[in-house]
Amino acid sequence: MLSNTSKYAIRAVIYLAIYAVEKKRIGIKKIADDLNIPSPFLGKILQVLVRRKLLSSTKGPNGGFGLGKKPEKITLYDIIIEMDGDDLFNTCLLGTRNCDDKKKEGEYCALHNDFEDVRNKMVELYKNKTIGELAANAEINIDKIVL
Repeated sequence: MLSNTSKYAIRAVIYLAIYAVEKKRIGIKKIADDLNIPSPFLGKILQVLVRRKLLSSTKGPNGGFGLGKKPEKITLYDIIIEMDGDDLFNTCLLGTRNCDDKKKEGEYCALHNDFEDVRNKMVELYKNKTIGELAANAEINIDKIVL
């Protein structure tokens, strides 16, 4: 359900939460190689997150990327919204329009009522799951988790 852009962004932010130490930045080439993400695509993703203050970046020989906020303050929802907007959370499952627009007109897709509970739980999960939690889990199980 998530776009590759959101998936890559989430993986990169978790990676930075695990490996970027305060004042030490990680270069894009290292991140891209370790996560097996195309470097040019990752660069665009990371720049969006820097502009949105979720990440920070430094230029120069010791430059690279780090977290712009504490990992406990960054949720999956924050990243997804910045990468893809809120369509995942508002668009009708079978349709192409926003559910609120359809609600005003009194029409929904055939799965609207069945999917509404799932969507609400998904939003709740993404809003409550932090990068700090995911990074802690990944550090404990680093040999089992593929970022």
